[in-house]
Amino acid sequence: MKLLVTGGAGYIGAHFCKHAAAAGHELTVFDNLLGGYREAVRWGDLIVGDLLDTDALQSALQKKSFDAVVHFASLIAVGESVAKPLRYYRNNVAGSINLLAAMQRAGVARMVFSSTAAVYGNPLALAAIKETHPLVPINPYGRGKHMVEQLLADAAKGDAMRSVCLRYFNAAGADPSGLIGEAHEPETHLIPNAISAAQSGRPLAIFGDDYPTADGSCVRDYVHVNDLASAHLAALSYLDANAGAHAFNLGNGAGFSVLDVIHSVERVCKVKVPRDIAPRRDGDPAMLVADASAAQRVLGWRPQWADIDAIIDSARRWQAAPAYGRVQASV
Repeated sequence: MKLLVTGGAGYIGAHFCKHAAAAGHELTVFDNLLGGYREAVRWGDLIVGDLLDTDALQSALQKKSFDAVVHFASLIAVGESVAKPLRYYRNNVAGSINLLAAMQRAGVARMVFSSTAAVYGNPLALAAIKETHPLVPINPYGRGKHMVEQLLADAAKGDAMRSVCLRYFNAAGADPSGLIGEAHEPETHLIPNAISAAQSGRPLAIFGDDYPTADGSCVRDYVHVNDLASAHLAALSYLDANAGAHAFNLGNGAGFSVLDVIHSVERVCKVKVPRDIAPRRDGDPAMLVADASAAQRVLGWRPQWADIDAIIDSARRWQAAPAYGRVQASV
């Protein structure tokens, strides 16, 4: 297929492009390069453009007869979304509306959308989350993703748009090739920050140690970025025969606490991770683990990276010699 990949210069988008190119798809990346890297666009053409620029969007969609759009372009920092909500709604929601309108004008009626477990908000039950769990996001980032999911559901009914929303849990790791990886500035994710703490000796902040979990720290579901990439290919295939709007969780279905991750980093890096206990952050659920059985049953997708040490080792190898960007840890 001919695919327009918004945000294809970013972390997950670049990994998808590598997988999609290997599967024989023709790729065009549309990215403003604010959070992505020109060096990450190794598969397909790059159009530097912004979702808020309707002329640039329309021009990009008219360059080829695209079969589908894979929509990764998004601001992603939860804390920043609380501090700058209008920026997040403008980019993530208004930008997505612009994209859908441009797709409609160009006659492109299929989208795979990069959504998030943040649409579930703060689940109180210590159990794996199904897609039927109430959607009660608690921050502008999660609310914006929920709004786009609603837009796609309405577009399926009124405009015959076919879509799959993929609700990621915690993306992690890097492609073993070393060509692409995680390079956020600053980095807010636990695994790269724990690796940075191990290497630098600067203490890692653990936000709360009194949660109702086995060791008192939060539990999360980590899914390798290459597994996320393969799920998008499965979603594109699913849309061939299935109209409507659909949503699937993507995760390993296993939970690892903050301390589990730290201990894994210590095994992989063979050095202790210094850490300090900090107060809980508002809105952090005690447990956020995916029930991804629907994706496995319906899409035929299964994560190949189930071992947390292997996931962390792939991230460590990338951070040791990143091909672009630099690790700016927020520890």
